[in-house]
Amino acid sequence: MAEISTGGGGKHDGGKVRSKKASTRVDMTPMVDLGFLLITFFILATTLSKPSSMTLNVPDKTQKEETEPLKASNVMTVFLGKDNKAYYIMGKAASEDPEVKTVSMGYDLRKAIQESAKLAPADKFVVVLKPTKESTYKNMVDILDEMAIIKIKRYALVDVLTDDEKTLLKDKVKLEI
Repeated sequence: MAEISTGGGGKHDGGKVRSKKASTRVDMTPMVDLGFLLITFFILATTLSKPSSMTLNVPDKTQKEETEPLKASNVMTVFLGKDNKAYYIMGKAASEDPEVKTVSMGYDLRKAIQESAKLAPADKFVVVLKPTKESTYKNMVDILDEMAIIKIKRYALVDVLTDDEKTLLKDKVKLEI
């Protein structure tokens, strides 16, 4: 572990007697062993993070169940665009020439969805999510996360834009669809 070596003392020039100087030397081998044992322990004891996924409930295709039609006043349609922008219409279909509002992804979109949800009964409000060709996968994941954060129970993913929606987005927002 530690060792003290004593050097030769005695008389030197001039006949003076000097005291013996002790030199210490620490053996680092046990500390290196301990370091490797700790590293090995932490590597073996650590669990690697597992990829997390979001649960998405979808209706059963085999059931032939009648559903009541949605009122347009209870539906918010969100179009995902380029540059982390989202465009939404509330309460009207694309063929009725609605006002298209532009928000950025994140807080602004969350606030818009929450305000729109206040306008409709909680059990009747539906958000329709429609990514465009210009949107990114990250935007799609972000909007799904927003739905979970806001606790919107009813939303739909639609990957096809109608002709009216394409015309609306080209004219109002200047998106290339």
